[in-house]
Amino acid sequence: MAKKPSLTDALNTAGKSTQQEPLPEKSPEPTPSKAVGSRVGKRLIAGHFDPAVHRQLKQLSVDANTSIQDLLAEALDDLFQKHGV
Repeated sequence: MAKKPSLTDALNTAGKSTQQEPLPEKSPEPTPSKAVGSRVGKRLIAGHFDPAVHRQLKQLSVDANTSIQDLLAEALDDLFQKHGV
């Protein structure tokens, strides 16, 4: 009866191969896209809300023909004015 290989033996030999694969060449630096460039010097502000809030915000952006980003900027401006900031 043949002896079953042990898990330890399998793990010890798993990473070893007779031929070593060449290391992949370092890829060139990605060229910044418009999206990345437009975010330079800006910070992400995020929050978790109910799905209904997302639907309302999305519908408002469609109705107003503007982006959610612009609506959020408007809301924050109103908040800052309210608090005198």
